[in-house]
Amino acid sequence: MTGAGFWTLMLGSIGVVYGDIGTSPLYAFREAMKAASGGHAGVDRMNVVGVLSLILWALTIIVTVKYVLILLRTDNNGEGGTLSLLALANKALGRTAPAVLLIGALGAALFFGDALITPAISVLSAVEGLKLVTSTLDPYVLPITFVIILGLFLIQSRGTGVVAGWFGPITLVWFAVMTIGGARHLVDDLSVLSALNPVHAIRFVAGHGEIGLVTLGAVFLAVTGAEALYADLGHFGRQPIQMAWIFVAFPALAINYLGQGAMLLAHPESLENPFFLLYPDWALLPVVILATLATIIASQAVITGAYSLTRQAIQLRLLPRMRILHTSAEHAGQIYMPGVNAMLLIGVLALVAMFESSSRLANAYGIAVTGTMVVTASLALIVVHKYWR
Repeated sequence: MTGAGFWTLMLGSIGVVYGDIGTSPLYAFREAMKAASGGHAGVDRMNVVGVLSLILWALTIIVTVKYVLILLRTDNNGEGGTLSLLALANKALGRTAPAVLLIGALGAALFFGDALITPAISVLSAVEGLKLVTSTLDPYVLPITFVIILGLFLIQSRGTGVVAGWFGPITLVWFAVMTIGGARHLVDDLSVLSALNPVHAIRFVAGHGEIGLVTLGAVFLAVTGAEALYADLGHFGRQPIQMAWIFVAFPALAINYLGQGAMLLAHPESLENPFFLLYPDWALLPVVILATLATIIASQAVITGAYSLTRQAIQLRLLPRMRILHTSAEHAGQIYMPGVNAMLLIGVLALVAMFESSSRLANAYGIAVTGTMVVTASLALIVVHKYWR
């Protein structure tokens, strides 16, 4: 890979692969704090630090260690995802074990659920920001969301490379804006830096009983998109994805979450929407527009991941043959599947119509993401123990 090719793939991965996890700050900290409060009003300092610590260490352990450093090395002929792990697990065992096959199929089903919920919750959470600009736009939130989602799926036939060419630079700007927003409020209360100590995360879960476990489930919203990171391995390659996380995505996310926490301690009323309130009034509309673009891009990560996963399922004879179009002469992993695209579009529009808000979708999202990660971890243990040895 040439130097120019590496940087192009890295920029593309920032857009397509990290678009999903890059928009989690829109709702993850807010939903986790609501869960931590247990329905009580007010903001507790220990809760804020505990939740921040949980989020930061979830990003470190689940994304950095599990996915970026370990799972990206367990590719199946350059492809990633749950079914690639299934193929590697069967190869490691020397046979097709029914239990392993069932686990892999369950993981794939959960990922398809993730691919439906991600565009719905991501785009909704950004468009809902228009309510902060002016309440007169409230009735138009759902229609605008429908139009954006329809447009997103209609451009899929142009291919991942063309899409990434636009999405990479936009997402890079998004990460920069997130970093600035978090950094400018970090000085509101520097005590939030104590969240870097994992002891606060452990104490929070241990000391809050059932509420601690519910909050831990909400914290998983902060790592949504990690599975798409692995599923999109065939589209961009291991090293570009790793470098983009370590030097761009992870630092931006950490600073933004810490900034939200510091602002919440200084201004408890900001719990209503801690992400958008990081920015001054004059910047609110531009940030909402940028957030909307970023959430469109976030949806791309799971859409491309769904294409890859479907192709792997066909190769493993778990699904019937479907039409597959190759959209790049240079990268065999970049594909478009019209049938999958149509089914995803119908499902996403149905979810938006049924749930109508991002908060209502949050619980379902957490279940899909958590389940997928548990399945991936189970298959990875088999591969690491049997195959790598």
